[in-house]
Amino acid sequence: MKNKIIISTLAAALVVAGLIATKTFAAENSAPPARGKILQRIAGRLNLTADQKAQIKTILRAEKDARTTMLAQLHAARANLHAAIQAGDASETSVRAASAQVAAREADLAVERMKIYGKIAPILTEAQRRRLSDLQQRADEFVDSASARIGSGLDN
Repeated sequence: MKNKIIISTLAAALVVAGLIATKTFAAENSAPPARGKILQRIAGRLNLTADQKAQIKTILRAEKDARTTMLAQLHAARANLHAAIQAGDASETSVRAASAQVAAREADLAVERMKIYGKIAPILTEAQRRRLSDLQQRADEFVDSASARIGSGLDN
C-alpha cells in the first residue's frame, strides 16, 4: 500500500511538472509547435486582443531567464530526490532533505507564477480573468483526475 501511495504521488508530481513546463515553455518562440498551440488556444478562449497578446508576450519574454533557471533547479532537485530514494544508504532523513529541496524549488516556481500573474492580470478584463480562473480550475481537475486514475490503476 505504501508503495502505491509513493508511486501515485510521484506520478502526480510528474503530471504537474509536465503541466508547469508546458505552460512555461508555451510562450517561448523556441517552443515546439504543440506547446505554442497551448498558448494560442488559451488566448483564443480568453478572446485576447492583439495588444493584450503583445503585452503578455513582452512580460513572458522578460521573465524567461528566471523561469528557465528555476525549472533547471527543480529538475536537479528532482534528480537528487530520485538518487536519494534509490541510494544504497538511503534513509528517511536523506529522502526528507531531498524532498524538501524539491518542495522549495516548487515554491519558488509558484511565487514566480504569482508574480507573472500579477503583471498579466491588469492587462485582462474582469471577464477574461474569470475565464482564466475557470480554465485553471479545469486544468487542476484534470490533474486530480489523472492522479486518481494512475493511483487506481495500480490496484489491478
